[in-house]
Amino acid sequence: MGRSDVRLLIFGLGYTAQALAARVRGAGGVVVGTTRDGRDGTIRFEDAAAVALELGVATHILSSVPPAGEVDPVLTRYGEALAATRSWLGYLSSTGVYGDTCGAWVDESAPIGHGRRNARAEADAAWQARGARVFRLPGIYGPGRSPLDRVASGSAHRVIAPGQVFSRAHVDDIVSGVIAGFDAPAGAYNIADDCPASQNAVVEYAARMLGMVPPSIVSLDALSPMARGFYAENRRVANGKAKRVLGWTPLYPDYRAGLRALSAMMSPPITKAAPAPVSGDQR
Repeated sequence: MGRSDVRLLIFGLGYTAQALAARVRGAGGVVVGTTRDGRDGTIRFEDAAAVALELGVATHILSSVPPAGEVDPVLTRYGEALAATRSWLGYLSSTGVYGDTCGAWVDESAPIGHGRRNARAEADAAWQARGARVFRLPGIYGPGRSPLDRVASGSAHRVIAPGQVFSRAHVDDIVSGVIAGFDAPAGAYNIADDCPASQNAVVEYAARMLGMVPPSIVSLDALSPMARGFYAENRRVANGKAKRVLGWTPLYPDYRAGLRALSAMMSPPITKAAPAPVSGDQR
């Protein structure tokens, strides 16, 4: 199906979903989204009549709504209608469903539900049971939401966490992965770049690009409980299935390529990474 033939209903217009909506509209498709309050021409999530109308005409339906407590709001409110639809279904999940692998690689064949996000894992499985394409996403970065922005604003930090690595993905690569999934079989797909790396390495590279001294190093104890939970899991996310089945390849295969592209969008653009001291943490 050509993208101009797509009529996409998105539950929850967050950062990634807005980027997807822009891409689909740019290709001539129609996108309708829901929000809590119906702002900016969207449908109010609780407006069952309006949502039902869109469910009836949508060719593609995607949820980017995370669990609320222990339940998936979209499945709780509209699960019966979704079970009856013949439309393409998609769900933006998280690689957090894999839990901690002590830095080992993990792919879609691994069990889920052993980490901090049990509700997310349950939603992931529930969407798969309905025949959805489930896109498991790592740390997301892109325009206005990147290490460059955090370093420039003074909100970035480095953490004493030897051997800790994370996977991440540029929002444009997530969008291209979801669109590639429009013509793919149901199932789970990891959408991540090729180069898991420590958070410190990424922050230090961003600081060098900005010509700034890297932020100070803090201990895990100095972080909020939520941030400590983030560092409690250590894994490398494999993207081979998405490449094989979706025919997808990340435009930004590592954080360096992604940050260089983002720097060119800044005003004024960064033209050369300036030297700055770095730590001895593992890259």
